[in-house]
Amino acid sequence: MRALQIRIFAHSWISDWNHGNAHFLRGLAYELVRMGHQVRCYEMTNSWSFRNLLEEGPDYAAEAFLSFRRAFPALDVRFFNAGESFLSFAEEELRGADLVLVHEWNEPETVKTILALRRRFGFRVLLHDTHHRAYTNPQEILRFSLAEFDGVLAFGEAIRRIYSEAFQVKKVWTFHEAADTAHFRPMQAQKDTDVVWVGNWGDEERTRELQEFLIGPAAALRERRIVVHGVRYPDHARQRLSEAGIEYRGYLPNLKGPYAYARSLLSLHVPRRFYANGLSGVPTIRVFEALACGIPLVCSPWSDTEHLFRPGEDYVCAEDTRTMEAEIRYLLTDDRARAQIAANGLETIQKCHTCAHRAEQLIEIYKDIER
Repeated sequence: MRALQIRIFAHSWISDWNHGNAHFLRGLAYELVRMGHQVRCYEMTNSWSFRNLLEEGPDYAAEAFLSFRRAFPALDVRFFNAGESFLSFAEEELRGADLVLVHEWNEPETVKTILALRRRFGFRVLLHDTHHRAYTNPQEILRFSLAEFDGVLAFGEAIRRIYSEAFQVKKVWTFHEAADTAHFRPMQAQKDTDVVWVGNWGDEERTRELQEFLIGPAAALRERRIVVHGVRYPDHARQRLSEAGIEYRGYLPNLKGPYAYARSLLSLHVPRRFYANGLSGVPTIRVFEALACGIPLVCSPWSDTEHLFRPGEDYVCAEDTRTMEAEIRYLLTDDRARAQIAANGLETIQKCHTCAHRAEQLIEIYKDIER
């Protein structure tokens, strides 16, 4: 197939502060470029994620920019301003495009302009949804003129059904996130941490779950070194971590994730409650990244209804606080069990869930639209 002119609009490419969508999108764009396609990446100036990164300190922002450029030198990232000037910018940038991907974390006016240009220039436009808003706050999604898109990429079957059945979108594909294995892979490092959890406190969407599956077990494992990386932890949350003997290390730039995993014996995954009930079967990016780094993963309950992994082989689920504590104790003392689970998870990622797999799927979806 000829090289495609692909344009991707996302909230932020440079900053991943509380912005897990950037992890997958970076890897996807990277693989599309490796396949020979011409990709341009767009973000609005002064995005929420970038502003918050700056508040971490200028050194953090400078390091984030430099590490991004080192990791993704071939990604062509361009910035735009909202408002009246966006139309002339978009006219210049989208003329000649074949496929435009619009992530759902874009302003409705930006999306409206892109859809208007679709009618003029004839390119294809797909909405890319990697969030729970279609389930928890559908009015946010319905601000977009969904009927004008050529289709929707939904990051789980439960989200796909919402678009197809509730929103009446004709073409919707399940398009899971995946691991950027060009950057997330097993690395050698001296182990100085027993258990690591990488995740944000956020909007009280998993406070009870963190108490039950992280803080509670940690309080019973004070002889072990348990570390948390993440942002948006209020004072009371940090206090609870401290009281349980957990070391809070704050913001972890995504590209440093593989090193944090390499230094740890075991990783935890505590999904937000939406992904454990109504959106069960939708794994978030942390699952893919941890398994890609070859670290054994213990999860709070979630149901892999789409059979993406092998529960009990690729990762372990714990049903309550006592079970989580027991699983952690067992795995920390059994080197062979840890190695086997880590190897199983890595194997599944490499076979099915890399950004290269998703890049190939995206091109097949484009071919399907063009038929």
